[in-house]
Amino acid sequence: MKKGLRPLTRTANPEPTNKNSDSWIIWAAWADRITFEDIKEQTGKSESDVIKIMRKNLKQSSFKLWRKRTHNQTTKHRKKFENSRKQLNQRINFSDND
Repeated sequence: MKKGLRPLTRTANPEPTNKNSDSWIIWAAWADRITFEDIKEQTGKSESDVIKIMRKNLKQSSFKLWRKRTHNQTTKHRKKFENSRKQLNQRINFSDND
């Protein structure tokens, strides 16, 4: 079976059952492998809506830590992640051909 480009998320915290709740959005936003696009598909909330929910429900220091973490993280944006994964695969294939 062929592996996909997107790895599965492994979490210690169980996924909340109600996907329309703020707790699921917060859980998904903290998860490294769940993109903002996935959150929008599941809940209809855009990235800016997720940021507002996180700001409202987290302590200020936790919110700043989360923003710092997600701001530069390519895995939170599907297009950036897929492009970086393709570039990495191309580099690996290029070095194997040498």
